[in-house]
Amino acid sequence: MATSQPGRRAVWIGVAVLVVVGAIAFVARDDDRAEPAASAASAGFVGGDFHSLVADPSTPGRLFVGGHQAVSVSTDGGRTWSRIDSLDDADAMGWAFTDAGAYVSGHPGISRSTDGARTFGQANDGLPDTDIHAFGAAGSVLYGAGPAVGVIASTDGGRTWTARSQQAGQSFFGRILVDADDDQHLVAADVRGGATESSDGGRTWRRLDGPPSAAWVSRGGGSLYVSGPQGAARSVDGGTTFEPLDLPAGASLVEAGAFDPNVLYAGVHDGDSVQVWVSRDGGGRWVRP
Repeated sequence: MATSQPGRRAVWIGVAVLVVVGAIAFVARDDDRAEPAASAASAGFVGGDFHSLVADPSTPGRLFVGGHQAVSVSTDGGRTWSRIDSLDDADAMGWAFTDAGAYVSGHPGISRSTDGARTFGQANDGLPDTDIHAFGAAGSVLYGAGPAVGVIASTDGGRTWTARSQQAGQSFFGRILVDADDDQHLVAADVRGGATESSDGGRTWRRLDGPPSAAWVSRGGGSLYVSGPQGAARSVDGGTTFEPLDLPAGASLVEAGAFDPNVLYAGVHDGDSVQVWVSRDGGGRWVRP
């Protein structure tokens, strides 16, 4: 039986609708497949080494990851990252934030920022050696440590430096925690001996409990965190005793959040970049941001 002209138009309209609907469905399926990659947390580029994971104490959600080749910054708690070009090849190991600026130390010496850690320039005047593997500061008192100098200190904001210990500091690494209420009280990570503490401005040191090797120390919510390739541990009694801390697979550095005592960050070095995980319950459960 012949099909009328209006009937043919109805058929073709129906086919067109099906084609359009199918195309929309196909695009939607493609979008669904792409969505995980688009919404997944990115990673911060550092190069072949992972040295530091830092939460900015002045800005919620601002994190830094550093290595020999580069430093990357996130302003959204680790979801997206961008490089800080002025810290390329800075070998970012030690970090400190004071009213005078932000400091980063490494093989080229000390880099300093006075614009909120956006750009950095060299600040090596007076340094006895520029290979500074560990760094910390409070107020105008700065501390550094390295293989050639041991532990050194400056009490004038970095203009001049003096030796504090030749027996300690050669294997210190990362950030030196300086007590804001007592700038003579220090805690450092020692890759050969774990966390270590000084009560006299770095002149003498005693080993704390915890992992036998440490690459990072962090403090938050009344707890002290020690971490490195051999694992992580937490102390709630100032370093007298430690308990192991469960981490995401491959994580080597742990950083305490600066604004919430329950927030911790863990960094996993994957290729040339660092994936950051976050825990909002003190390390009980970890998720990607």
